[in-house]
Amino acid sequence: MKLLSIWITALALITPAWAKLPAPDDAAKAQAAEAAAKAAHAGKLEAYQLCKAQDRVVARTKPAASKPTVKGNKGAPASNCVDPGAFVYAPAGAASAPVAAKVAALAPAPASSKPAAPKK
Repeated sequence: MKLLSIWITALALITPAWAKLPAPDDAAKAQAAEAAAKAAHAGKLEAYQLCKAQDRVVARTKPAASKPTVKGNKGAPASNCVDPGAFVYAPAGAASAPVAAKVAALAPAPASSKPAAPKK
């Protein structure tokens, strides 16, 4: 009997834990979206810093690789490090269109991978 009363008490205490939480409001959703954007930018920034550190290590450990040689060595390959810039959060929606246009205008144009055409 004592065991049965313990089980009934435990069941009565656990049952409210199964209740469904209310849906987050718009402010909480916006805050979560901004936190996700910050985390994504932090990942890009960490990758950029790692890339720059690797470039410094290569430059320090292999100084001869960065200098062209007579045998056709073109030197060290160009770095693929891309600076993510400062964090700018542009929330989704109609209000973000002007902000996105300003960010796009301030962002540097990507370097073209095509070689320049020779002059005739």
